[in-house]
Amino acid sequence: MEEHKENIHGKDVNVKLSNGDDDDKVKPSSSICPKEDAPPQASNSDFSHPVYKEIALANGHINRMSKEELRIKLSQLKLDTRGVKDVMKKRLKSHYGKQKLTAADCGPGDVFYDYICVVDFEATCEEDNPPDFLHEIIEFPMVLICTHTLEIVGTFQEYVKPKFYPTLSDFCVKLTGITQDKVDAAKSFPMVLKRVVKWLEERELGTKYKYTFLTDGSWDMSKFLNIQCRVSHIRYPQFARKWINIRKSYGNFYKVPRTQTKLSTMLDKLGLQYEGRPHSGLDDSRNIARVALRMLQDGCQLRVNEHMPGGQLLPVPSCAPMEGAPPPRWPGTRK
Repeated sequence: MEEHKENIHGKDVNVKLSNGDDDDKVKPSSSICPKEDAPPQASNSDFSHPVYKEIALANGHINRMSKEELRIKLSQLKLDTRGVKDVMKKRLKSHYGKQKLTAADCGPGDVFYDYICVVDFEATCEEDNPPDFLHEIIEFPMVLICTHTLEIVGTFQEYVKPKFYPTLSDFCVKLTGITQDKVDAAKSFPMVLKRVVKWLEERELGTKYKYTFLTDGSWDMSKFLNIQCRVSHIRYPQFARKWINIRKSYGNFYKVPRTQTKLSTMLDKLGLQYEGRPHSGLDDSRNIARVALRMLQDGCQLRVNEHMPGGQLLPVPSCAPMEGAPPPRWPGTRK
């Protein structure tokens, strides 16, 4: 559904969608932060350590390598050899950089999050969505990544019965593969959200383990979930107010423009093929998770880069303190 997510209320996703919560006002930031793709900070907060000169020299040598030379070197190091040239260069640079920083004891620590939960909603849609079209979530999928083992360790999927427009359009059925009988037999969104909370609680996320959410773009949280909570008279859940937008992370890490960060393009550039049925929420989530896992393997420190205080979508500065999502709780209803 990625093409249709971009068309919701136009292409500008930086709009305010009030969720009715007055206790979470937007606070302006007074700090100036480094760019998201800045090099890892040394323990003494500067780059005077000689190891950074070694890394710079190694990076210069890698920049002059041909694609075949990169593939040979990656193979010798038992690293993944798939992907376009720029991806292979980044992978090799990250490997050498991490080795040298670890040896010099001035690099960043291990990954912050224990788990990353990938979400990619499917919602009601029409071929030409009018500006005022009400998108209701009809599939709530989650794929859980363990950042320590770099594996998918769990999945969740529930279909959701739409309330206002219960009959799916032919276009929606063809696009998502979700048939009318599936949503007819499904639970309402509030009931599904309660199951989501229980599933997250059972895995001790936010209590024993640090976790956060990851999406393919801004639309899943800032549009679909926000709108769905409003029409279902539910407060927007606190645990979903911050997330990783993998498109931003991918673009910053591999130094590519945002036009090259669609899921199909990211998979292709990484040398991966889509697995499953496109526009199935669960299959899309699995493939997004595969991109995230490859980025972690390549040395990317995935971190929250978007949040939604007070119903307004805002970026999270790269210098903001790392923190996990709060324990999952039922958000409660509102008038």
